[in-house]
Amino acid sequence: METIGLFGGSFDPIHNGHLAMANAFAEQIQLDTVVFLPAGNPYHKNGKPAAARHRLAMLELAIADNNRFAVSDCDIVRHGATYTYDTVQIFRQHFPEAKLWWLMGMDSLMTLHSWKNWSRLVQQIHIAVAVRPGSDLAELPEKLQEWFDTALNNGSLKFLDLPPNDISSTQVRTVLSQDGSTAHMLPESVSEYIRQHRLYRNGPEHGNTQNPV
Repeated sequence: METIGLFGGSFDPIHNGHLAMANAFAEQIQLDTVVFLPAGNPYHKNGKPAAARHRLAMLELAIADNNRFAVSDCDIVRHGATYTYDTVQIFRQHFPEAKLWWLMGMDSLMTLHSWKNWSRLVQQIHIAVAVRPGSDLAELPEKLQEWFDTALNNGSLKFLDLPPNDISSTQVRTVLSQDGSTAHMLPESVSEYIRQHRLYRNGPEHGNTQNPV
C-alpha cells in the first residue's frame, strides 16, 4: 500500500526548516512520498503573501533533488478559502488505496476541533504532529480528548521527533527585507530565485513586488 504524506502551508518562502520537517515526516512515518501543498489564499494569515506562482516555483526548486518529495497546486487552483477536509477528499479520490498522512504543528492540533468537518477528517487521514520544545499536551481541548486517546492507541496519530530549528518564514522575510544573509535559512536555488524576481523587498509582511496571480 502506498503511503503519502501531505504537508500544507503558505511556504512564503519555503525554507530549510520546512525541508527538515518534511524529511523527518518521511523518515519517521516511512512515507513513499511527501506532497507539499502551497496555499492559494491563506485566509487565516495577516499580510499579503508572495504570488502563488512564485511560491510554487520556489517549492519546485527546493525539492528538485529529492525524488521522495512532490508539489501539488490543488490548493492554488481552487477559488476562495481552501480547507484541509476538501483537500483530503481530492487526494482520496486520486489515491483511493493509499494511506494518507497529514502533517500539522502542535498549534494546529490544539485547534483541530474548529476545523471544517474535523470529526470526519480524522476518520479519513492519519495525523503526524511536529512537536516544538515547550509544547504542552495538558492544554488539549476536552472536545479532542476521546479522539486523541483512541488515535494514539490505534496508531493513526503520531508525534514526530524534529531536529532543532528556529527558522520561520516571517524571520526569513524580515532578513530579506533588510538585505541580510539567508545562507543558513534557504536553499541556494530559492535564494537565487528571490534575487532574480526581487521578492520580499517591501517588508516582512509584503512578499510580492509582482502582480498577483
